[in-house]
Amino acid sequence: MSVKQSDYETLLSEYSSREGAIALLKQYRSYLEMIPSMRRPEESLITIPLPVARIRRSQSVGQEGASAANLRETIHLPCDLAILTCDPEWKIKMETEILVFIHRPQEDFSQLLGRWRKMQVYLDRDYEWLMPLSEQHMLSEGVAKTYPLFIVFETTPFRIKRGLAGAGLPFLTQTPELDISEEMAQVPSWD
Repeated sequence: MSVKQSDYETLLSEYSSREGAIALLKQYRSYLEMIPSMRRPEESLITIPLPVARIRRSQSVGQEGASAANLRETIHLPCDLAILTCDPEWKIKMETEILVFIHRPQEDFSQLLGRWRKMQVYLDRDYEWLMPLSEQHMLSEGVAKTYPLFIVFETTPFRIKRGLAGAGLPFLTQTPELDISEEMAQVPSWD
């Protein structure tokens, strides 16, 4: 049995909220401990589903490369969710960034691992997150402390789980909660 698109969408929508992200991090204690304030966890993180960032890179101008121009490229990043920590008092972004990768339908181990590797390449440069509307006032410069968290399903092939374990990457196995009212709305009526 393979991963269903609805399972992927359910977890993506669940973890997009601050409450859902906190519930996810509670399942992986070492990342939960990175939240600056456990008394006010909702004010201590920002979630960015399907994140976008401005990546800065220098490009040589001229034959000898004597001068450089800063280029900014806005790209959709290959992770599913970025969880950024922030100080609840000062309302500033902290240096810890947790990147969540949810196993997608028809995705095999090399593709899932490849998304993390692409993130490492992108975030090795100077970058800036495109923040949610409610958080646009916050400085969003990127930092070098990014941590991956992979989410797999019961139906995820064993080779993917074994590969993540072999690569020393943290992962959690999740079972999406079924919303009965949503599922019933999709059942055809026989009247």
